[in-house]
Order: sequence, then structure tokens, then C-alpha cells
Amino acid sequence: MFYRVLADTVLVLHLLFILAVVAGGLGALRWRWAPLVHVPAVLWGMFIQVSGGICPLTPLENELRRAAGSSGYSGGFIEHYLLSIIYPAGLTQSVQLLLALVVLLANVAVYTFVWRRLKRAGGSLSA
Repeated sequence: MFYRVLADTVLVLHLLFILAVVAGGLGALRWRWAPLVHVPAVLWGMFIQVSGGICPLTPLENELRRAAGSSGYSGGFIEHYLLSIIYPAGLTQSVQLLLALVVLLANVAVYTFVWRRLKRAGGSLSA
């Protein structure tokens, strides 16, 4: 039971990380330091997608599921949990490149919004 709870916790953290990668730039509206944490996370997420790699959280979750007596799954988090909903055909390099592009465009939109909002308010992202 303990390992299953840990595996589920890793799963939730993984999903939260993905959501933060896509929209975490909005944190810059409240915390000036947010881009210092967010931008490296975006770069990591894009690297994983473009390189065709698997996030280290996926094997960790699988190992915890095996320790709990369940079988793990093959492929990555997106392929196992999200891809069947979004892209039923399966994960290919083209799909991963598309996902990386979506992350990039979403973050360009978020930071454009943040920059305009701060510019209107007379603030900045510095200090």
C-alpha cells in the first residue's frame, strides 16, 4: 500500500510539473523570481520531448508500482496517461515535436501576457 501511495504521489507531481511547464509563467505576475524556476522547467520539458527521452519521474513511478505488486508501463507519462486521450494513434517523434512546439507557443503567449500586464502596471520582472 505504501509504494502504491508513493507511485500515485509521483504521478500527481508529474502531472503538476507538466501543467507548470505549460502555464507556470503566470507565476511571474505574483513572484518576480518565478521565471528563474519556470524557464529551466520549460527547457527541460521541451528537451525531453524533442530528444524523444523519458522523464526520470516515469521510471520512478514504474519502480514504485512494481514494488507495490503492480506492473509498470512502457513508454513515458504522456504516452501512458495523456496520449491515448489526445492522440489515440500513439506517440511518435512527430507527436513529441508537436508537443514541444505547443509548450513553446503556450509559454510565449504566457510571457507575452505577463510582460504586457507588468508593463501596464509599471512593474518589471527584475529583482
